[in-house]
Amino acid sequence: MATDAPPPSKTGTGLPSTDAFIAVQESAEFGELRRSHRSFAFPLTVAFIAWYLAYVLLSNYADGFMGTKLFGNVNVALVLGLAQFLTTFLIAWWYSRHAAAQLDPKAEAIKSRMEGGA
Repeated sequence: MATDAPPPSKTGTGLPSTDAFIAVQESAEFGELRRSHRSFAFPLTVAFIAWYLAYVLLSNYADGFMGTKLFGNVNVALVLGLAQFLTTFLIAWWYSRHAAAQLDPKAEAIKSRMEGGA
């Protein structure tokens, strides 16, 4: 993908200049990277917070429902509580796959261009 960003100019410390960082930050490629991250992370975060709050509210205000025994001493509250852990790990796994497939290649391209092959 071609960008309008100038090639990074090196400072005396071997790091790209401030102007180079600003140019990359304003580039379409960096904007696409941010959009890819935000379009995945924000909706999933909102969904998980809603799911967590639903669990807390049910625990506080729906004693009868949450106390319903499913089998033995296992009730709805225990199953939903364990499902909180399961969804946490599933979201982390899903994000890891998304980052490896969508975010990391874009970030690596930006990084290698910024480092200028150094």
